[in-house]
Amino acid sequence: MSTADFTWLIGGPQGSGVESGANIFSKVCAEMGYQIFGKREFYSNIKGEHSYFTVRICNEKINSNVNDVTLMVSFDAETIFRHYDEVISGGGIIYDSDLEKSKTDDVHTLDGPFKERLHKELESKNKPFTIAGVLEIAKEKGVSLYPVSFKSILATLAEETENPRLKGLVRMFNVIGVALSLGLIKMPPDSLKKTIGDIFAKKPEIAKINQDTANYSYNYASAKFESFNHLLIGTEKEPDTILVQGFQGTALGKMACGCRMQPYYPITPASDESVFLESNEIVQVNGDRPGSTAVIQCEDEICAMGMTIGAALTGTRSSTCTSGPGFALMTEMLGWAGMNEVPIVITNYQRSGPSTGLPTRHGQDDLLFAIYAGHGDFPKIVYASGDIEESFYDTGNVFNYADIFQVPVIHMMDKFHASSVITCKRFDPQKITINRGKLLEKVEDGYRRFAFTDDGVSPRSRLGMDNGIFWNTGDESDEFGHIAEDPVLRVKMMDKRMSRLDLILKDIPESQQAVSFGVEAHTVISWGSAKGPILDAIDMLKKEGISIGYVQLKLMHPFPADYITSLLKDAKTIIDIEANQSGQLGKIFKQNVSRDIDYFILKYSGRAMTSTEVYDSLKKIVENKADKREVLMHGA
Repeated sequence: MSTADFTWLIGGPQGSGVESGANIFSKVCAEMGYQIFGKREFYSNIKGEHSYFTVRICNEKINSNVNDVTLMVSFDAETIFRHYDEVISGGGIIYDSDLEKSKTDDVHTLDGPFKERLHKELESKNKPFTIAGVLEIAKEKGVSLYPVSFKSILATLAEETENPRLKGLVRMFNVIGVALSLGLIKMPPDSLKKTIGDIFAKKPEIAKINQDTANYSYNYASAKFESFNHLLIGTEKEPDTILVQGFQGTALGKMACGCRMQPYYPITPASDESVFLESNEIVQVNGDRPGSTAVIQCEDEICAMGMTIGAALTGTRSSTCTSGPGFALMTEMLGWAGMNEVPIVITNYQRSGPSTGLPTRHGQDDLLFAIYAGHGDFPKIVYASGDIEESFYDTGNVFNYADIFQVPVIHMMDKFHASSVITCKRFDPQKITINRGKLLEKVEDGYRRFAFTDDGVSPRSRLGMDNGIFWNTGDESDEFGHIAEDPVLRVKMMDKRMSRLDLILKDIPESQQAVSFGVEAHTVISWGSAKGPILDAIDMLKKEGISIGYVQLKLMHPFPADYITSLLKDAKTIIDIEANQSGQLGKIFKQNVSRDIDYFILKYSGRAMTSTEVYDSLKKIVENKADKREVLMHGA
């Protein structure tokens, strides 16, 4: 069987149903057995600005998107202007034929810099500044064009179904676009009907309207358009495969590992996790044991952090979820948690900074901030997941780390994770173990909350336990928690807390500190969501006989210097790949390993990496054609 590798792009104004359309398309393809990797991009605007979603479909495991688009469907002019040049020769563009005369000046959401670049391209090819102009360029490149009047489809359907409301339902354009696409690629229609029925199961009338529209549009494309170069008729479906969105990995992990409290303040892109938790507050986990997470929207991040700590003091597994600006507000209380040895988890979905930055765009900008967050010295763990599947199991681990070492844990996720949709193996809650560390069930008289122990971790009482009285303060304290400023005691307490950094490195298994995918003369180091594009790029190079190593770092702080040094001892060239401007991993790598980074591949445009970009950059490095610093730029 030949390998199917097909990328579909849908675009339209924010609020027009782009994400809903992409979800339908992804679910249909997943139902037919294909592997999926989808990614959403959108402006920080409630309605009107450009939004688009790319879905890559393959019958083999994939971990990322690529640059090229096989089929694009657009129900607005801006999508065509911004993405026409991404469609490959032999690919196709389905578009609303009513848009052909649209000029660039008619699209008020086209920003100045992009319009200037587009006009320069059109001038160089003697084309008008219109949709017709860019479509001529696409056609000359070998792209097939499929014009359709979306309004005419609705009008005809309204007449045939005797439902006049359909005529003006422009919000149905997304379903029309999806169905036209599936009809063009000959995907069996039953899966489309079933998927729509599942999505609107609680709204049968809405389901019927969408199914009728989809069925008509599918048949329209099948009958009107000649056979497309690329067909997706289905493949064998792997058992236990699910379609999951990024934020669901950590949310489901929290349910499974016993997190029972999540205060938060809304912030992009983290809010989706808390909303998902709130909409699934009661679940069955591990057989008959019920899982219930109280989700509370607070007035700000300071309050959210305070409530998270307060819940943890009762013995409840507690977390909060935020992004960079919100995390900045949490840092004072982060130090309080460190001083009082309170186990909490902060899930940080990074985005582009500084300040508000690009609030709906991707970035790995917070690594150094997380490591050094809070004034003064106190132990914390900074841990990074590489993909959605591992984030589920990592979430269980980070809660255990928090409890065992009695420290705050910052779990690093990002917008690329949050906005991706993938197929993966069904999560297995049985693989998540719960270790509450030295959390006491019974307390003897004379209890000392901050007692000195051989390993530096003190037995922990819950609030309200008999004989378990203790004091908390932001000041330095003695073993009971009473404020104390004795210099000898101060040194003992500081050393006790900070000794946990060594304990963390000793007790967390090396397999959870970093993952080696093989070390070669040229070896990549990276962290977080760059994992997928790197793995796919390395696989592409391997098919050409080029071997590249890769070490994924997960425990970012305390940094596993000895283990990383041993892994990389045979690597001649170290390549740092990450999504920030300054190469933050490279800085802590050099600080801890005392070795320079040879090449940086960085992306900080706010758009996620593709495997195509990483492949191109790595190949240039191997061929000695690369600059020391390669900056990736793909993405509208």
